[in-house]
Amino acid sequence: MIIYGVAILAFCYVTGQLAGELLGRLIGVDANVGGVGFAMLLLIFLNDWFTKKGVSDKLTDRGIEFWSQMYIPIVVAMSAVQNVKVAVSSGSLALVAGIVPVLICLSVIPLLAKFAKSQPVDQHGHYNSVS
Repeated sequence: MIIYGVAILAFCYVTGQLAGELLGRLIGVDANVGGVGFAMLLLIFLNDWFTKKGVSDKLTDRGIEFWSQMYIPIVVAMSAVQNVKVAVSSGSLALVAGIVPVLICLSVIPLLAKFAKSQPVDQHGHYNSVS
């Protein structure tokens, strides 16, 4: 059912926000650090896991897919209200916490591209198993 997509989105959002708050407290910043990103990654991983395991029916898959596509613009709008000035004024650690993950992600892109090229993909963008 499509409502499962909403439930999974809500779970990912709440979990991501909690992780962002926890990370902020761990590094000494009075702000949510990366909660939106954690939530988006969790939604991507759960969507992929459900697809690979085949644990959901077609309506559930469509609900998850719909909310996966809607999530980015919704979250961008919600994160726009976060107070970036407070995070930056909390010290250089907040800047490092933002810059370092970006640099790590940029350095991993060639590896991911190489991995993606080595996997056969069908017309729907799903990876086929090699026999």
